[in-house]
Amino acid sequence: MKFSLHPQLEKDSITLGSFELSRLLLLNDSQFPWFALVPEVADISEVYQLSQNQQQLLWQESDILSKIIIDFFKGDKLNIAAIGNLVPQLHVHHVVRYKNDPCWPAPIWGKLPMVGYQAEKVEKIRQNLLPVLIKSGLTTSL
Repeated sequence: MKFSLHPQLEKDSITLGSFELSRLLLLNDSQFPWFALVPEVADISEVYQLSQNQQQLLWQESDILSKIIIDFFKGDKLNIAAIGNLVPQLHVHHVVRYKNDPCWPAPIWGKLPMVGYQAEKVEKIRQNLLPVLIKSGLTTSL
């Protein structure tokens, strides 16, 4: 079966590109620098369903993304989670947190309605963040 992005992820995010294994999404909520990695493997809902090589690659991609976004956005904390209760397709959230953000110190999940990005802000993120990600060496089409 061929990979396709879950409709809810499609609705709630902006595709920035792809790493070797995973599609990189920017969640369309300007209240938080919020990204998700979605392994482009059909019918996967849990990390253990990936092959050993795919699991290692996912954690490498997560590690690179984590280091880059916490530095880029100058966050106080990084939350990483693969919850999947509402969207069963495996996706790993990476949320940069600040001690003064609207949900601190609680988790962000389901607390506030999403506030979409202005197109100019998305373009600014693309222009400034993508070159840093490309230099990471794990990208194929950012």
